[in-house]
Amino acid sequence: MNASVNSDFYSDPTFKVFKVPKWRAYFYSFLSVKLWGNIPSDVQRKISSLYASLYNKPISKHIIPIYLSLNYTDKNYLQKFKPPHGKSDFKTFQDFFIRQFRLAPSNPSPWVWPCEGLLCDSDKIENLNTVAVKCDTRSVDTVFGTEENPIPSNYSFTNVFLHNKNYHRIHAPISGEITRIQHIPGDLVVLRPWIYKQNPSLPAFRNERYNIDISDEIGRTWYLSIVGGPAVGTIALPDAVKVGAKIEKLNEIALFYLGSTCCMASPIVPRFHHKNTFVEVGASY
Repeated sequence: MNASVNSDFYSDPTFKVFKVPKWRAYFYSFLSVKLWGNIPSDVQRKISSLYASLYNKPISKHIIPIYLSLNYTDKNYLQKFKPPHGKSDFKTFQDFFIRQFRLAPSNPSPWVWPCEGLLCDSDKIENLNTVAVKCDTRSVDTVFGTEENPIPSNYSFTNVFLHNKNYHRIHAPISGEITRIQHIPGDLVVLRPWIYKQNPSLPAFRNERYNIDISDEIGRTWYLSIVGGPAVGTIALPDAVKVGAKIEKLNEIALFYLGSTCCMASPIVPRFHHKNTFVEVGASY
């Protein structure tokens, strides 16, 4: 089975892992966790909303052609997408950021990647270390809000970092039924995994997020955590995404208004991708 969908939907097949010197990574981590991270969460959200609102201004649409020229070698990249909310044109930069596929990807594989970006963390649940957050030691169950009903230790944990230039909608990795939706308020520390070195998923343990559980067709639960970062105006779920709803593989389940990462705990191991590789929406998991 091919690892990727046979299509031209994807923006960055030659994605390179960003590397920064250790001293700079530690400095960025200090700014994110020790300074910004100690600002009260509600203040972080207010500042982030103010920043995000700038991209809803009509004048911000003039950023789009510049952004395209800087980030995509494909001259026809934008033609693969359509403006959101039935608009006829991209009226703001935010419209571009939450662009939609004109034609959704397809793949016969029963398990697919739900998003596009850098697979910055991947391991068995049983191998993952706890993370210290504000003097509180947290396990991976904290990410998904499952402390009372822990995720099986033989499940696989993955974390995909969505760079600003990546497609920012999340799709169902399987067909099944939505069994739980949980909103966890939290911080909005910087998501970029290369500044946390040995703990690339640290923001997922503390940031604001939506957790969505999907039971597949043979009764196994797939856990998704949709994590926000600085400048996130909101994480939006479609009206059809609700507990008890049936969902088909690659149906849209969430979108970000700026900045994001997507964690998943699954009953199977990724078959074609490993840590620090680029994954695509709809590629075989």
